[in-house]
Amino acid sequence: MPDSLAMLWRQYRFERHLFWRNPSAAFFNFLLPLIFLALFGAIVSGNRHELRIIVPGIAGMSVMSTTFTALAYNLTFLREQGVLKRMRGTPLPSGTYLGGLALNAVTNTVIQIAIVVLAGRVFFGLGWPPEPGELVVFVALGVLCFASLGVALSHAIPNFESAPAVVNAVFVPVILISGVFFDVKHVPSFLRVIAQALPLDHLIIGISGGLVAHHGGLSSHLTALGVLGIWTLVGVVLAVRGFSWEARRD
Repeated sequence: MPDSLAMLWRQYRFERHLFWRNPSAAFFNFLLPLIFLALFGAIVSGNRHELRIIVPGIAGMSVMSTTFTALAYNLTFLREQGVLKRMRGTPLPSGTYLGGLALNAVTNTVIQIAIVVLAGRVFFGLGWPPEPGELVVFVALGVLCFASLGVALSHAIPNFESAPAVVNAVFVPVILISGVFFDVKHVPSFLRVIAQALPLDHLIIGISGGLVAHHGGLSSHLTALGVLGIWTLVGVVLAVRGFSWEARRD
C-alpha cells in the first residue's frame, strides 16, 4: 500500500507538470471559466440577485470544464496517439496511471472552486459560503459525475480531430440552458425540462445552496442529489464498459 501511494503521488506530480507545460489546455480548463466570471461579474456587479445566479453558475461550469471536458479531450488524445496502449505495457499499474489523470482533474476543480469562492467574497461582496458542508458534498459528487461522463464520452469520439466538435456540441448547449449565465426562469419551458433532466442544472442548484444562500441544507436538495447520483451511476457504467487502451485506427 505505501508503494502504491508513492507511485500514485509521483504520477500525479508528473501529470501536474504536463498540465502546466500545455498553455492552451491550461487556458481552456483553468482560465476560461475565470474570465467568464470576471466579465459577467463586472456586468452585473450592482445587482446582487444576478450575482447570486452567476457565481454558482460559473462554479458549476468550472466543475464540468475541468473534469468532463478535460478528460474527454485528454483520454481521446492519449488513446489515439497510442499513449494508453504503451502505458498499459509498462510495469506502472493501470490504476495508478488513471488515478494520476483523475487527481489532476480534481486538483484543477478544487483550485477553480476556491478562486470562485474567494472572488465572490472579495470582489462581489457575497460573503463566505453559508453551508460549506453542502458545497463540498455537491462539488465532490459533481466531480465524480462529470469525470465519469467525460471518460464515457471519450469512448464515442472516433479520433482526436473530431474531439473539439463532439465535446463542444455537448458542453456549450448544456451550459447555455442550465442557468450558468442567467436565471433559468427565463429559459423556454421545453428547454427548462431538458435542463432539469441533465446533471449540471442540479449541480448548480446544490452549489448555490452551499455558496450563496441558506436553503435548509442537503435535506432540501435531495432531488438534486438523486439526479446527480443517477447520472454518476450511468457515467461510471459507461466509462468502465466502453474503456479501451488501444486506438480505434492504426
